[in-house]
Order: sequence, then structure tokens, then C-alpha cells
Amino acid sequence: MDQTRIDQLEQNWIARSRSGDHHAFRCLYDQHVTGLYRFLAQFSGQSHEVEDWVQRSFIKAYERLNQFDGRSSFGTWLFKIGLNEMRSDLRRSKIVSFEPESSAEHVATSDDANAFAWTSAMRQWLDALDDQKRSVFILYEVEGYSHKEIADLLGIEESHSRTILARAKSWLRTQWEQQRRAL
Repeated sequence: MDQTRIDQLEQNWIARSRSGDHHAFRCLYDQHVTGLYRFLAQFSGQSHEVEDWVQRSFIKAYERLNQFDGRSSFGTWLFKIGLNEMRSDLRRSKIVSFEPESSAEHVATSDDANAFAWTSAMRQWLDALDDQKRSVFILYEVEGYSHKEIADLLGIEESHSRTILARAKSWLRTQWEQQRRAL
């Protein structure tokens, strides 16, 4: 399905949701829940909290749907709500650093160990980036957002988004080179 058709469907779901059609809002939910979950999980490293943030984000989106003005995509607007939910919750609980969660209890082969080491290293490098660099990197490289959408989502200039991404990539490239030389 092409992007224009998706946008039209989404606009229809938004209009119907504003009129109280819960099925239409469920369609919006189904369209965006996986991406929002993945974004918040990758951004925070706090997977045990992500489901709560996602649910609260959709509740707030539903309650504030009349405030959605369409200047950005619904997904961008929703991700901003999710990001604010996560940040607010982390501030309240005073979690300062993000610790990557181990995804393997037993490593069977050297290839598995090497892949796990690289995955773990990448997670640590992403965690070491400041919030803004990590946000821009994940939104652009992982989620596929444009610099304009990122600028709207984070409240920064589009050119600043490009600069932040370049700096994040440069730092990550340096870390990768150092890790590669160490192996």
C-alpha cells in the first residue's frame, strides 16, 4: 500500500476516532503500537516499563485527539507523547543511567559470543550517547524518520537534527573502530 493511501486511511481513522468510533482508534493503535514500543525500548533500555509507557501514550493520544492539528504525522505526534511519558516517568523515578539488559543467558558458539559482544557493545555505545544524540540516531537510522519529522518531534531545527546525527555517527564509528582493533 502506498504512503498516500496510508495517510488517507489514517486521516479517516482520526476523524472517526474524534467522533467516538473506538474501532477507528483501534486501527490507529494497531498501525503504531509496534513502532512506538520498539522506539521506547531502544531509546530507554528499560523494557520492563515500555508497555506502561505505550499504553499511557495511547490513552493520552485518545484524550487529546482533538488537539492533533495535522502539522506532523500522527505517528510523529504519538512518538512525542511517548517520549514525554518516558522522560516524565524516568524523572519521577530518578533513573539516571540506562543499563542494557542481557538478552542471552548462555552463549553456545564463538560466533554467537562475537555477535552478542557486538550487540552488547552497540547497546552500551547508544546508552553512552546523550539523550538528544541517541534520540536522533534511533529515530533516523532505526525508525526511518526524516530530519523534518525528527525536528518536529524533538522541537529542534532540521539542520540541527542533521548535525546531531553526524556527531552521533562519528562518535559511534570511533567506538566501533576501537572495538574492532581490540578484537
